[in-house]
Amino acid sequence: MSILSIVLNVLFGAVSGVFGGLGMGGGTLLIPLLTIFLGFEQKLAQGINLLSFLVMAIFSLIIHFKHGYVHTKGIWPLIIFGAIFSVFGAILTGFVPTKLLRRLFGGFLCILSVYQALKILKN
Repeated sequence: MSILSIVLNVLFGAVSGVFGGLGMGGGTLLIPLLTIFLGFEQKLAQGINLLSFLVMAIFSLIIHFKHGYVHTKGIWPLIIFGAIFSVFGAILTGFVPTKLLRRLFGGFLCILSVYQALKILKN
């Protein structure tokens, strides 16, 4: 592993960690960073993102609980259906070609960008 690769890994981890800690989805940044700048395949980048998310989520959740930013009322349906459909999505990923997965993720990011830009312009 080259020094540049190590520096980029540290930088990308820091950026995605900050955004993940803010609750804004560090993976939205981490996946494109890993695929574009480090040449990871889409599925591998998604797997790395999921693993790093677990660690970041634990620490972020503890801090958010301490500050009173987590309300658990009515959360169980979200957790249950989120878990069920995450299994479905993980299985589906195994059947979707990497090229299509990249395009779908890119399309998702484009739609998200337009939505956020329109939201900002309204205010």
